[in-house]
Amino acid sequence: MAEPAQADALAGALRVRAAPDPAAELWLLPQRAAWWPREATLFVADVHLGKGAALRAAGVAVPAGSSAADLERLGALLRALGARRLVVLGDWLHARTGRTAALRAALHAWRHAHADVRMVLVRGNHDDRAGDPPPELGFDVVDEPWPLGPWRACHAPPRALAPQAAPVLCGHVHPVAVLRGPGHERLRLPCFVLRRGALVLPAFGAFTGGWAVPAGAEAARAVLADGRVWPLPQQWPAPWQPVAAADEPQGQATS
Repeated sequence: MAEPAQADALAGALRVRAAPDPAAELWLLPQRAAWWPREATLFVADVHLGKGAALRAAGVAVPAGSSAADLERLGALLRALGARRLVVLGDWLHARTGRTAALRAALHAWRHAHADVRMVLVRGNHDDRAGDPPPELGFDVVDEPWPLGPWRACHAPPRALAPQAAPVLCGHVHPVAVLRGPGHERLRLPCFVLRRGALVLPAFGAFTGGWAVPAGAEAARAVLADGRVWPLPQQWPAPWQPVAAADEPQGQATS
């Protein structure tokens, strides 16, 4: 049974499985992350630390504090879940110009607070430009695709999937869903996208844009709103199956 703190962290989450492998089960979290309980591993994508500083260095007037807030959110999630490993699916840092002294100090303090967590960065396109995390942060830095149990950890969604290939976990496109109501209301919400053989995570960083993923037969979307993950009515592409929300009886499918 989950500890109380872990149960709180899973509130509003949606459990999905990449059938038929029972080990390939994830919780899609309203905190813009995915949790693999079998290996106590947290996946996030597109944190983009230092983006605000990089924009200010380029003369764009944006407020400070977004990177500190993102690190605080991520640290709280690691603690609540009791994570033993963090896998960043690319774009941990935004740009070299964002690697300020303040960010370096915040990162060192944050890493010290989570010294017992193994951290892995799958390089993304922004990491190529910003550079790898400093060695003293203790990240294992790998290139995509990085095999991990039943998964392949990547940054960008695959262009094509080989038959019987392990499901890909990725980010890069910062997916959002645009929902419209009968009164011309319009909501733009971050979402998970479940494609044939791939799960695309929403951007973890709060100071990021988003790409609107249209409704269609080739991808299922699960939006984040009101502290929950809400699967939209749709067919789920193979191999994905919804299992249950965190506060529903286990084994009861969410439609």
